[in-house]
Amino acid sequence: MAPKAISNLNLVRLGPLDGIRVLDMSRLVAGNMATLQLADFGADVIKVEHPEKSDDLRRWLVDGAEVYWKIYARNKRSITLDVRTEPDRAAFECLIKSAHVLVENFVPGTLEKWGFAPDRLLELNPKLVILRISGWGQTGPYRDKPGFGTLVEAMSGYASLNGWDDRPPLLPPLAMADMVAGLYGANAVLAAIRVAEKPGGRGQVVDLSLFEPIFSLISSEALRYHVSRKVTPRSGNQASHTAPRNIYECSDGRFLALSGSMQSMAERIFDTIGRSDLKTHPDFATNEARVRNQDELNTIIAAYVSKRTLADNLAVLESAGVTVAPVLDMSDILENPYVRAREVVTHLPDAELGSIPMHNIVPRLSETPGGFRRPAPRHGEHTNEILAEIGVKPPLAGAK
Repeated sequence: MAPKAISNLNLVRLGPLDGIRVLDMSRLVAGNMATLQLADFGADVIKVEHPEKSDDLRRWLVDGAEVYWKIYARNKRSITLDVRTEPDRAAFECLIKSAHVLVENFVPGTLEKWGFAPDRLLELNPKLVILRISGWGQTGPYRDKPGFGTLVEAMSGYASLNGWDDRPPLLPPLAMADMVAGLYGANAVLAAIRVAEKPGGRGQVVDLSLFEPIFSLISSEALRYHVSRKVTPRSGNQASHTAPRNIYECSDGRFLALSGSMQSMAERIFDTIGRSDLKTHPDFATNEARVRNQDELNTIIAAYVSKRTLADNLAVLESAGVTVAPVLDMSDILENPYVRAREVVTHLPDAELGSIPMHNIVPRLSETPGGFRRPAPRHGEHTNEILAEIGVKPPLAGAK
């Protein structure tokens, strides 16, 4: 059974954020991730792009295709304006008055330089929520430093924890800092909208750095260091707080992941691999002891797993109730029965590539689910349409 293809986007019912207008002036990942969450649940997200300098995400190509743009700009519209010049500036002010949210990730001070400081924006629209995304935030000594996610991933402590202790720190293979910040940003916007909607409520500025969200993922390390005065070493696929937990190679070259984070599960693993004696062994009887002796424990489990194929290992371990799973790549995932049954991947029509796969709406709401209304827009595709909605007659200096 193939994943469901949505053939007529305009027939999808409205989402819970229908009626919320979001102006997205951001570029690349974090802002687009934040506004994607809002767009998927019905917000009217309008990408405000420069007439010549479109969002750089459009230029992250795979074999010539705008892969990232097609996913993270779905359900959005695009207008081209040069907000530094008239009459585009006046049109932008009209858009501000019609909006609930503005998202930007320029270098701090850029909006102020253009004459659109938060005070001015809130003067135009007192209930406007302004999400400002930057590498290090709008204040502090790093305010003016370049704000790419890679730098944040390096300085936040994430890279120092990732990888193996006898090898260099390891950066994530995706824009993790940006993605996490985008999710935090969407959540913050919804909270701020709730405040603005209350009687007498006002808009406000959300100051979101890339650094703080990814640091929040590893903030337990600060307390660990406070208690132990030791920096946690890199441990590969092992965990610093529980054992066993690792990836093991099977006899056919496939891999499985196994976790025994509960005492009862660790004991079940020992029984299943024929090592019930480990349940009372002083080196493995408790989680604290297992963490201290992970290398030896992994050698024991690896020896068992390496003698069987992935299928055989899964059959034995799963039948015993052990928490284990195969390591899948994308070719496996797209064919996986769970992914198909849950429609984790959906297929949307695309003018260039035909039917294209992408992640479905996350999370699932039972009564007011999100949906797909339109594919990622062409640069300036909806300029005239949006101008007509706010009563501005084209052409503008920046209109396409």
